[in-house]
Formats: sequence, C-alpha cells, structure tokens
Amino acid sequence: MSAKHVVLGTGAIGRAVMEELVKRGESVRMVNRSGRMDEVPAGVEVKAADLYDQAQVREVTRGAKVVYQTAQPEYHQWVEKFPPLQKSIIDGLAGSGVKLVIAENVYMYGATNGVPLTEDMPHNARTRKGRVRSEIHFAALAAHRDGRVRITFGRGSDYFGPWGLPTTMGERTFYPLLNGKAAQITGRADLPHTYTFTRDFGRALAILGERPEADGQVWHVPNDMPRIMQGEIVKMFAEEAGVPLKAMCIGKTMMALAGLFIPEAKETVEMMYEFEKPFIVDSSRFETAFGMKATPMHEAIKETAAWFKSHPEKQ
Repeated sequence: MSAKHVVLGTGAIGRAVMEELVKRGESVRMVNRSGRMDEVPAGVEVKAADLYDQAQVREVTRGAKVVYQTAQPEYHQWVEKFPPLQKSIIDGLAGSGVKLVIAENVYMYGATNGVPLTEDMPHNARTRKGRVRSEIHFAALAAHRDGRVRITFGRGSDYFGPWGLPTTMGERTFYPLLNGKAAQITGRADLPHTYTFTRDFGRALAILGERPEADGQVWHVPNDMPRIMQGEIVKMFAEEAGVPLKAMCIGKTMMALAGLFIPEAKETVEMMYEFEKPFIVDSSRFETAFGMKATPMHEAIKETAAWFKSHPEKQ
C-alpha cells in the first residue's frame, strides 16, 4: 500500500516531520540514499532512492498525497549539488498531483543589520550558499506558478533539538557540556539569535502540507523567544542537564583556521554575519494564519537535553 506522506531526507527535520505525522496517525515513508535509518517507529517505511534521478523520485513517491523535501547535500557541496537535487525532485513530481512542502532556511535574505527577517524581504544574499538558496527557491516557485507541482515553503532559522547534530547549536555545543568541557558558541554569546526547535519545524511543515491556503507562499515556522541570546540557551541547557556552565566563543578568525582542516567550518565562515549582529526571525505571519505557537523554550531545552543524554556522542 502506498504511503500518503513521503519524507525525502532522514536528518533532524525529516525525522521531526515523520514524528508529527505518526502522531496524527498518517502513513509515512522515509526516503534516503541507503534505505536505512535508526529508531524507526512501527509502521514507518524506509526506502532507498537516488533523488538526483527523477525516475526514482517518481517511483518512490507514487501514490503520495504530500511529499516533504528536507533532503540536502553535504554542507560543503551545496553550490554544486543543491540545484540539480531540487530540480530532479520537482521534475520527478511534475504532473503527479502531489503537493510538495519544501523545507528552507533563511540564508537567501542576506545580512539585515539586525532588522527582523520577514517573508516579504528581498533576497540580498552575498554568500554562495545564500545565492543558491535563492536560486532553488525561485526555480521551485516558477514550477508552482506554471502548474507543474503544487508547492509551499516552510523556512526555519538555525535549529536545535533531537537529532540536531551538525548545527551551530548542536553536537559541538551540547556534547562538550555533557562531557565537562566548554560548549562552542558560534560568534558572540551576547547577541539575540533566533533558533528553531526541530519538533516545531516538523509540526509546521505538516500543517503546511494539509492547508491549501499555504500553497505558493513562504512561511516562517514558529519560534519561541526569537530574541534569546545564544549564551542564554547554553546556560539553560547546562542547568537542565545538571552540568557546570562552560563556554567558548568561536569568532570568524578561529572558524577560518578550523576551515583549513574541516570543510563544514570553512563553509561557515561566510555565514558568520548571522552571529556578529542581532539575527531575529519574525514568525508571526504563520502563527496568525495557522494558530500554531512554538514550544516554550524551557520545554524545548528540556527535551533537547534529554535527547542528547540518551544519545551519547559516538567516538
């Protein structure tokens, strides 16, 4: 029997979508390259597919009502691999009648010097990854307007939460704390920075999938405490986990040095503008339209600490 909901990508956001759909009693198929996935809930199907092959996209999504696009290339391969990936997915779904919900971030806006980000802001990215995000967004929007695929877009800020490992508020921050070492904070700890809780991202994408009035539009998924400082999040995590608060800030120079050895760090350098001035994402439009409020920050931190404690760092 065909799954009515197909999630492309099994990272933190794909998993969050899956968990929300399972709560709702929906049939779900997860898709990645290997066809393998840890901690799969009963009844959830996991399939292998090469999403760069539109024929495989068409086959693995056959019979679906909604497809959620959360797959992405390795961070250091976005410029080369993201456009063909998303094009293949859209071409594979064209004419099928399926609705496509695309998970996006907020790189395409570029630096706004502390002005809160809203959905109607122009795309002024000066970074390579921001331009790619803008390029693939407008290509998808054109496919929607041409009637090839029904598409809606859910945009989240930097995220944290269960399975949120390779993020600026993930494994490099929380695992060191749990091991008695200093948490790594990207940029400054004393500036407001909006963070999206993974489970809120998943819930928001599920809502977009079921609401036809969301089609053809961009929506910032709900965030609690959008003006919270990074240092406050780390402090809250340490208190919840019952560990001493230790932290070190990684500035642009140190990130560039790390980039000599770590491809992901090298790619983070151009994004450091997010962490050198206030970075605030306004999600009020989604909250008003769909009546969803983000998980309170203290609760989100509690769930995050419990997850990291129960999933020790792999050596």
